[in-house]
Amino acid sequence: MKKTKLIIILLVINVFLFNGQQVLLSQPSLHTPDNQYIQYKGRIDFSNPQKPRLSGAGAYLQVKFRGNTCSTLLEDQNLNNNHNYISIAIDGKYRERIKLIKNKTEYEIAKNLEDAIHTLIVCKATEAQIGYVDFLGLLCTEILPPEKSRERKIEFIGDSITCGMGLDTSEIPCDSAEWYDQHNAYLAYGWLVADKLNANWLFSSVSGIGVTRNWNSPGPTMPDVYEHIFLDTDSTIWDANQYIPNLVSICLGTNDFSDGDGTYKRDELDSAKFINDYIQFVKRIRAQYPHAQICCLTGPMFSGDKSARLMEYLSAVIKHMHEVENDNKVHIFKFSGSYSNGCASHPDRQEHEKMAEELMPFFKGVMNW
Repeated sequence: MKKTKLIIILLVINVFLFNGQQVLLSQPSLHTPDNQYIQYKGRIDFSNPQKPRLSGAGAYLQVKFRGNTCSTLLEDQNLNNNHNYISIAIDGKYRERIKLIKNKTEYEIAKNLEDAIHTLIVCKATEAQIGYVDFLGLLCTEILPPEKSRERKIEFIGDSITCGMGLDTSEIPCDSAEWYDQHNAYLAYGWLVADKLNANWLFSSVSGIGVTRNWNSPGPTMPDVYEHIFLDTDSTIWDANQYIPNLVSICLGTNDFSDGDGTYKRDELDSAKFINDYIQFVKRIRAQYPHAQICCLTGPMFSGDKSARLMEYLSAVIKHMHEVENDNKVHIFKFSGSYSNGCASHPDRQEHEKMAEELMPFFKGVMNW
């Protein structure tokens, strides 16, 4: 009898040891960026497949993994000693924004989860002019074939509002630290609208940029940088075939109408030049995406005279596209009010949600989605 009990005890110990060995054998493995199960969207430079370079705000990767933890390997460019942020979503729920640290590579982005199958999104929360982020891989037990990708695609062209500047004060209050420390593209109206419409998103946005002139300089303006992967005038040309949108949303004009930062002489905005520059830009978008619906949005930070004038100028653009270019796939949308409770009078997080609620039915109607 004692011998039998001893055998049972030894078997139990062996099971525990074996299971412990199994746990050790199933430790996280490195999954390199060229893994076919990792999905990418946004302005990303793939010239080195082992080091995809996330450039624009909202550029992201998505993956399905099994386990209760996962880490990502990232390298921040630290352009001009700037620091980027990434936003993390797991199983469709926003989790956190993480500040990238110089010389740090590994970031634990999923922990203490149920040991099950999860969907992970790693999104660049900051914009291209803050610098790029190199993605070097994932450390998790197993990644799985992805779900079928969303078929709908929206591109959001804009300025700091579209970048999500000034909306995230969860850690750093306004008017402290760096001007971009409240950026969070993942919580901006573009992502919110796209997610509600079950669409992918691409942000082509730069803080301070305009159609004819910028907030703090005469240029380069959005028409000057749009074709470049890093939204500048020096980087390689963006391969537009990587992402062909069904809908292009343009939210520009705020910086053209602004009073500027006082660093250079700024005359009254030339209405004829603004309208013509905007028309030429829309025509470029049309040439690039012949079948897309194009929606021109008014400035959500505006009220009063500036709001009325921008609406007047955009109406002239739409009229030209309809009557002269015979293009009836160009539309105009006016926000119902002014959204400026965030940092530097930008929309805050709740206002981005309200903007998305306004936009969603309009986009649905335009697209018949």
